[in-house]
Amino acid sequence: MNDKPKAAFICVHNSCRSQIAEALGKHLVSDVFESYSVGTETKPQINQDAVRLMKELYGIDMEKTQKSKLLDGIPEVDVVITMGCNVECPYLPFKH
Repeated sequence: MNDKPKAAFICVHNSCRSQIAEALGKHLVSDVFESYSVGTETKPQINQDAVRLMKELYGIDMEKTQKSKLLDGIPEVDVVITMGCNVECPYLPFKH
């Protein structure tokens, strides 16, 4: 049974900032919480500049471990972090 809190990083397209946050969360603090990223829309692929930078800086290949997903593509979360996309972020039930 996994009792780690779940955190969701939310932006509109779930293709860049939220994907980076998910990857860094999984890479740096997976022992503390589970990281997810979601959007109100999806893109066919993760932003290629973000993919390249994460490979260069952290050795993380987001294209192998992540995909663009919608709100219903993740489990119930405890914490929601909005990524400041200059739009109104969707509501996702959460504790914090």
